[in-house]
Amino acid sequence: MKRLLSVLFTSFICTYTFSQDRSIDVLHYQFQVTLTDESDTIKGVAKIKMRYLKPTTQFSIDLKNISQGKGMHVTIISGPSLKSYTHADNKIKFILGKNYHTGDTAEFMISYEGIPADGLIIAKNKYGRRTFFSDNWPNRAHNWLPCVDDVADKASVEFVITAPHQYQVVSNGMQTEETNLPAGNKLTRWYETIPLPTKIMVIGVAEFAVQWAGNVDGIPVYSWVYPENKKDGFYDYAMAPDILQWFIKNVGPYAYSKLANVQSKTIFGGMENASAIFYSENSVTGDRNAEALIAHEIAHQWFGNMATEKSFAHIWLSEGFATYLTTLYMEQKYGEDTARFLREEDRQKVIHFNMRSTMPVVDSLTHEYMDLLNANSYEKGGWILHMLRRQIGDSLFWKGIRQYYQTYAGKNADSRDAQNVFENVSGKKLDQFFHNWLYEKDQPHININWNYNPVSKTITLDIQQMQKPIYQLPLEIEIKTRNGSSLHTLNLEKQKQTFEIPVKNQPTEIVSDPGINVLATFTTRKSTDQ
Repeated sequence: MKRLLSVLFTSFICTYTFSQDRSIDVLHYQFQVTLTDESDTIKGVAKIKMRYLKPTTQFSIDLKNISQGKGMHVTIISGPSLKSYTHADNKIKFILGKNYHTGDTAEFMISYEGIPADGLIIAKNKYGRRTFFSDNWPNRAHNWLPCVDDVADKASVEFVITAPHQYQVVSNGMQTEETNLPAGNKLTRWYETIPLPTKIMVIGVAEFAVQWAGNVDGIPVYSWVYPENKKDGFYDYAMAPDILQWFIKNVGPYAYSKLANVQSKTIFGGMENASAIFYSENSVTGDRNAEALIAHEIAHQWFGNMATEKSFAHIWLSEGFATYLTTLYMEQKYGEDTARFLREEDRQKVIHFNMRSTMPVVDSLTHEYMDLLNANSYEKGGWILHMLRRQIGDSLFWKGIRQYYQTYAGKNADSRDAQNVFENVSGKKLDQFFHNWLYEKDQPHININWNYNPVSKTITLDIQQMQKPIYQLPLEIEIKTRNGSSLHTLNLEKQKQTFEIPVKNQPTEIVSDPGINVLATFTTRKSTDQ
């Protein structure tokens, strides 16, 4: 749930364009990073193994230049057939002395140092203790790591962190080494074998209290919190094993080797780093009010982390999926009333957002990626899945969710890929559904005028869709009388439609969408015509 907690960082982020260098595919990173208490300067050595995707004599990766005292300075680069390099405009350009062929591999080493402008947050926590927390989403890793800072490029990663001995280090994957060094330092090594995009590569370096919270299908679950929050933090984060079990049961096996829930200095409410989720430092309260947040971030381990959007234009495949799966988790645990409440809450967020937004869910024009953390990506994305579930049925919906994950785990997908999966699973053509909900702005605005004829004992409903394009959707109407109520499903497919329904007694009220199953606004009036 990457809602920004502070505007202080926005001057640094998301004005940078990905390298988009499709001449290479990074296979593996090793980042050796040295941290100290004496200054915010970091020293790094990056070893990058890559494969050439086409014949080339040059390529580039991303690394922030020094500006206003912050950024990285490259000291040495070495590698096969390296003729020269330049570091400008936040990119390192490699000039090669020979032409490499498609499929050739190479490894380059880059030594660098500097003060991170962003991406690695070096700051005191709320208790005044010094901490180091990376915060790479969406494309902020290049502020402190030489990399292809692109959501579509995945690689395995190893972090080798040297830091003062009092700090503990958490990262992706499994810890493979912790060794005391001279001068009061300690080396900690973490290795993640599953390829990740840079947005979810992470380190957290601080004084922590750590608790094993249990095993779920052989996956160890840990809580990492500030020592001052030990009691409350362990209690709050202990919800994670049950949530993890729900997702394994309903979506599929968990891909990573552990799950760590970490109190941190992230600028977001929660950040779904692979196997090491970071939560804001104020997420710990001792009253377990972060259950939905934890469920949302755990959902991302499947959707966003393993099955990753091809570009941030399709971020709803990450945020919308996590939003709706959280609602489904809460529904199964607390009941349908809770789910209806959450859907209505989300519906109002979408409606209010669309009053000021002119962009559709799939937004290829917005390049300030933080601006994509909005109700289109989260709540409307979730609503689209709910309406898809209603359209194809519960069983086929869950089959589609599992099939989508199985097909794209470890890969990247876009909205058309998701549509293809649900069409194949359901046997239905869903072009209009996905086009209207993903590529058109706004949502349906439905006017309903009704009139009751006591002679024929029928109610007439004149329904008009006020927006363009016209949506095809099932709409439930509840007709209330003094003797009770009845539900009727109307299939809307035209701008104007009239429905006549037999009703024995005078209606007292007409309720549109009582189950809260349609993302729309409704105006319902009793007609003055007799």
